[in-house]
Amino acid sequence: MTSNVPSAARVPSERTFHGDTVTDDYSWLADKDNPDTIAYLEAENAFAEQATAHLAGLRETVFGEIKARTQETDLTVPVRKGEWWYYTRTEEGKQYGIHCRVPVRPGETDPPAEGAAGEQVLLDGNVLAEGKEFFQLGAFDVSPDGHWLAYSTDFTGDERFTLRVKDLRSGEVLADEVTDTGYGSAWSLDASVLFYITVDEAWRPYRVWRHIIGRPASDDIKIFEEPDERFFVGVGLTRSEKFILIDAHSKTTSEVRAIPADTPTAGPVLVAPRRQGVEYNVEHHGHRFLILHNHEAEDFALAYTSADAPGEWVELIPEEPGVRLESVDSFQRHVVISLRKDGLTGLRVIADGSTEAYDMEFPEPLYSVGLTSTPEYDTSSVRISYTSMTTPESVYDVDLITRAMTLRKRQPVLGGYDPEGYEQFREWAVADDGTKVPISIVARKGTPRDGTAPLVLYGYGSYEYSIDPYFSIARLSLLDRGVVFAIAHIRGGGEMGRRWYDNGKMLAKKNTFTDFVACAQAVVKHGWTSADRLVARGGSAGGLLMGAVANLAPEAFAGIVAQVPFVDPLTSILDPSLPLTVTEWEEWGNPLESADVYAYMKAYSPYENVRAVRYPRILAMSGLNDTRVLYTEPTKWVARLRAVAPEGSYLLKTEMGAGHGGPSGRYDAWKEEAFVAAWILDVVGLA
Repeated sequence: MTSNVPSAARVPSERTFHGDTVTDDYSWLADKDNPDTIAYLEAENAFAEQATAHLAGLRETVFGEIKARTQETDLTVPVRKGEWWYYTRTEEGKQYGIHCRVPVRPGETDPPAEGAAGEQVLLDGNVLAEGKEFFQLGAFDVSPDGHWLAYSTDFTGDERFTLRVKDLRSGEVLADEVTDTGYGSAWSLDASVLFYITVDEAWRPYRVWRHIIGRPASDDIKIFEEPDERFFVGVGLTRSEKFILIDAHSKTTSEVRAIPADTPTAGPVLVAPRRQGVEYNVEHHGHRFLILHNHEAEDFALAYTSADAPGEWVELIPEEPGVRLESVDSFQRHVVISLRKDGLTGLRVIADGSTEAYDMEFPEPLYSVGLTSTPEYDTSSVRISYTSMTTPESVYDVDLITRAMTLRKRQPVLGGYDPEGYEQFREWAVADDGTKVPISIVARKGTPRDGTAPLVLYGYGSYEYSIDPYFSIARLSLLDRGVVFAIAHIRGGGEMGRRWYDNGKMLAKKNTFTDFVACAQAVVKHGWTSADRLVARGGSAGGLLMGAVANLAPEAFAGIVAQVPFVDPLTSILDPSLPLTVTEWEEWGNPLESADVYAYMKAYSPYENVRAVRYPRILAMSGLNDTRVLYTEPTKWVARLRAVAPEGSYLLKTEMGAGHGGPSGRYDAWKEEAFVAAWILDVVGLA
């Protein structure tokens, strides 16, 4: 088998910044149009398949388990909007969801049962994806009157969408069509106008356009353009359907403009001018705009200003240190705040005209909760999603007045799943600087805690994105074989508030990596596993984490799964022509301008720091059409690992027709998860 190990050609090229010259032998792999590049990727794929051929049976078994536990023909809980109930259903054997609606019957207040009469199929992903290797929806936006559907599609995985409009009364797809659009859209109140976003050459959403239904795209009018390359642009209609909001936001600064939804030709009105380092978002509520902001409030505060003439902010809820206010949702008589405290999510309710609030209560010590689809503004009931490491995703309707919670649906897990057969725990690691880092753990009851159990440690730790406790059907295939699963809530994420994020970014980024190593050491210390039974897993920025800890503490892990990994960050962040680079400078620093940032990033970049040591077994996975983390990064990383540390075992698997999110169909995604699970079981000796 070793004779078939791919070996990338070495073609030295140099880069020089801040007086530092670096030779890169594998930069030629960035040329996707070069037949040699494709040939190399195909050779790596063939080698990965050959090296895991002995796991084919196990892969099929795990895939079968995921499939058998999943209710393949299913539907989401219908959501009321106007005179319709909207839902998505799946059918056995089909890859994609089918988006539907049924009319509300007179006097009906509860969601209808499956099979309700009068179903109208709005969009069938399986029909749209027919003959395509990849399919993804960007926009899915029904007009306020229920007559039109704006939707956008991507068939390559590069996240450049084509926007179309469908007449839901006739079923006709209009000639209106716009290419190279981004996520998001917004309808005017009378549904005569559709607002949408286009992206620039760097895949940055930066322009907002006004499109009149029935007219060609060439007549569309640009109403906003963001020239600052650090900023992304978004657009949306408020829940009240009173305003179209245009937000421009960088990693640290934001600015919002409003257009009356009943006057779509009006110019955007600025809610508050941008101030460097001040983030705010806007929610319409009656006569006012609610402003969730971090001006002199590290963990955010809530204020309001006039919706008719935005100006001074009036404090509504002051900052409460240690309680991170994450978002605000307004309804006609209530405001619901999504927050985070002590590493857990929460929901706080305030009745209109009251200064008193209450927090919803939940029974488990570890859980995740959030407001989910509640499109109606005039309602006293909201829908929430609740899950834990042992509780499948559960949808509740909550009466905001009585506080009663009605369970509408719990994710079915077929085959006799019993949550009482599993346990979840919270452990704490102590980082090098004394910081206590939380770890969420789930295991099957009876799993030994004497160091003999295998363990998968998952981590992310960037962009203030939190990996909260969650349930996974696919994970059961590992748990039932005695594998423990743990999430390391490391700095750089948002689990413990804004300061937790700030202490894991820019020139404090190394805390993310040392925190993860501390978590790996903690689960060994507490008897959950041993180093030779521990597999680390992460993706995207969490893939950077994987590469960094492989260099930092290779002896701490038996295996590492790095999915779409950002393992060559310095090369990417030095090139402002690449997608997303300029917007990333406020997360990582700007190594073009700062020699200190350059040296700091070079010191932790996985690709730059491959050493001649014994690495754990590594599985790297990428997508050829990925625009967020270019396929080049894991490809170069694996090539260098093979050259510098040839005794190790490295696999590279590239999806040749997908992007950042991997395969788009649910069965294909299950097969990929089964591939990873089988590889992990092989690493820990359970294959």
